[in-house]
Amino acid sequence: MEKLVGDAKHILKLNWKEGFTIPTAKLYPFQWNWDSGFTSIGHSYTSLDHAVKELDTLFSSQWENGMVPHIVFHSETETTYFPYYDFWESNVNPGAPNKPKSSGITQPAVHGFVLENLLEKFPDNQQLIDFIRQIFPKIIKYHRFLYTYRDPEREGLMFIYHPWESGRDNSPLWDESLERIKIGKGELPEYERRDTSLAPVDERPTAYQYDRYVYLLLLGKKFLYEQRGIFEESPFLVQDTLMNAVLIKSNQSLINIGKRFGLDTGELEEWQQQSVRIFNEKLWNPSLNTYTAYDARAGHPITYKEIGGMVSLYGEIPNEQQANQLNDYLWSLHERDYFICPSFDVDSPLFDSKRYWRGPIWSQMNWMIYHGLKNYGFERTAEVVKADIIELVSKHGFYEYFESQKSLAANINSGYGGGNFSWTAACVLDLLKS
Repeated sequence: MEKLVGDAKHILKLNWKEGFTIPTAKLYPFQWNWDSGFTSIGHSYTSLDHAVKELDTLFSSQWENGMVPHIVFHSETETTYFPYYDFWESNVNPGAPNKPKSSGITQPAVHGFVLENLLEKFPDNQQLIDFIRQIFPKIIKYHRFLYTYRDPEREGLMFIYHPWESGRDNSPLWDESLERIKIGKGELPEYERRDTSLAPVDERPTAYQYDRYVYLLLLGKKFLYEQRGIFEESPFLVQDTLMNAVLIKSNQSLINIGKRFGLDTGELEEWQQQSVRIFNEKLWNPSLNTYTAYDARAGHPITYKEIGGMVSLYGEIPNEQQANQLNDYLWSLHERDYFICPSFDVDSPLFDSKRYWRGPIWSQMNWMIYHGLKNYGFERTAEVVKADIIELVSKHGFYEYFESQKSLAANINSGYGGGNFSWTAACVLDLLKS
């Protein structure tokens, strides 16, 4: 365990640039939104300065409308990633900052719960308290963006219009929506993917999927990244479980922080009350005993079991009966040939234990599910979730994601995707210290 702790700290130091952390060299050479949240937690074990700076640097890219983009391009000379800032052209929106350059979409709103995590570790640190007072209104502004621009009908659930926003790029959840996108010959500009030259092709999204990612990027740009036009036209419009569960968790963290420091939490409490209620009313699927995403374009639930529904435990959204059903499902995986928790339903024909978000294990998801299980007193399952990710990292290294089938994992020597991965290091470090 001491070696794992040392290796994790080394990776965070290795990937630290001037004010932010890259997820991994070459494959992801910029600052990613939700990666930075988890990485901040990891940095807190060696440098509170780095932990604070990570968030501060990320929010330097916040748009005037409140959006925090999913990629911040601090370097304008790096060439190993597509789509680069010049393809996004986010400055077609007058509210996007000129520097640093950024993408035109967002990612899960982890920043509220990250801030609370840091405060729990350093409850009396004046540097952190001062930073909280500075960044608190910026995070509120970001949540306001999600509840205003991404929830135009004021339901209490935000929508995403690009799979990349969900953090689960090629999940089978999005297959139906992506199939609606018909692309004529010559309709897309020529582009060159860089990820498949840096990682095995069978671990990455397919060319078919990537064409549709580019299509949706261009759709956003067509509407100047203004949400009303996107809401009306996008063939991909989903109220996602993970995005909304994380938002609910961060709402509550901000409410807790606000009450401690005498900050206004009225708006947060209104959002929270409505969001928790509608999440349960609209997204709970009694036939599957889990929460499922909702296809707002087609007007029906996306009826698959997958990891986003499990994150509801971290947001403390389920009632006792629902929580027990989620725990039972996770425990059933442990009793079979799986590490907890595969990113997609292992009994589905769409399950793929190797390809990105169609089945592998992800450290940051285990981190959230571990804490979610502990919220409800499921200590035995929580310890298995923790032990599984530590075992995978111990045997296969600090990779981006991991084989979820135990019998297959026993016969391979490494994880999948990028190596020396920052959020894997950060999450494992925090789990080892918890």
